[in-house]
Amino acid sequence: MTDSVPGRLTISRATLDDWQVVSGWAADEGWNPGLRDALSFFAQDPDGFFIGCIEDEPVSAISVVNYDEVYAFLGFYLVRPDQRGRGHGLATWRAALAHAGTRTVGLDGVVAQQDNYRRSGFELAHRTIRYVGPVPSGASRPAQILPVEAAGLRAITAYDAASYPADRPRFLESWLTAPGHRALARIVDGRVTGYGVLRPAQGALRIGPLFADTPAGAEELFDALTAEADGAPVVIDVPESQPHAVALAEARGMKPTFETARMYTGPVRDLAEERVFGVTTLELG
Repeated sequence: MTDSVPGRLTISRATLDDWQVVSGWAADEGWNPGLRDALSFFAQDPDGFFIGCIEDEPVSAISVVNYDEVYAFLGFYLVRPDQRGRGHGLATWRAALAHAGTRTVGLDGVVAQQDNYRRSGFELAHRTIRYVGPVPSGASRPAQILPVEAAGLRAITAYDAASYPADRPRFLESWLTAPGHRALARIVDGRVTGYGVLRPAQGALRIGPLFADTPAGAEELFDALTAEADGAPVVIDVPESQPHAVALAEARGMKPTFETARMYTGPVRDLAEERVFGVTTLELG
């Protein structure tokens, strides 16, 4: 934290109301977070959100959300355009990163910042490509695609944990049930073999995550999630290292629009990376 001195940056923990302003900044940058993302983000780690102000006027922000004792994720690294180039971003970065302690920290870095992240100790894991486009109306939903309630939170959380660097039950409990979120699971012989979530954003629908055991399962979930899109643009962030995920997006007529880099400061636990057809969010991992 810095002292509250007129004209000087003061960094403090952000409230949910503060984050509505920051989400607006993110939308202005073209990141287009979901309309109700903040509620689920704060459910995971309400102390992991930081805002920099000058005389009570917000000018910078960042989130460093702790998942467990060994993993955290950094996102929403933003400085208001008229305040850039003055060191506010770096000061906010340093204050917030201390929240992670000794944890490995992940992030999805835009191209312009990746060299800076490397200098801060982050190493590339893979590129992530955002695909956007109207998608064809899906066929009738297969019998194995059901609302996630049919699987139960415990089963979905266990499946998610094998596909993500940390357990995140608090986040998922909110994410799966947030207003406007549509969450479906693929259940075969009583076992979860995939799940996905579709949520509203500004002028588009966003898929994330999309996890499945097989490409065919991912296709079934994708089509079921987007069956009622009615021509609205659909957005999915795809790990380039998963060729089946890229193929799915392109087969549905979606086009790449921009890229980020998934980067980590250290090791993460073993993941079933072949299950990841769409990341949850670029802001929270």
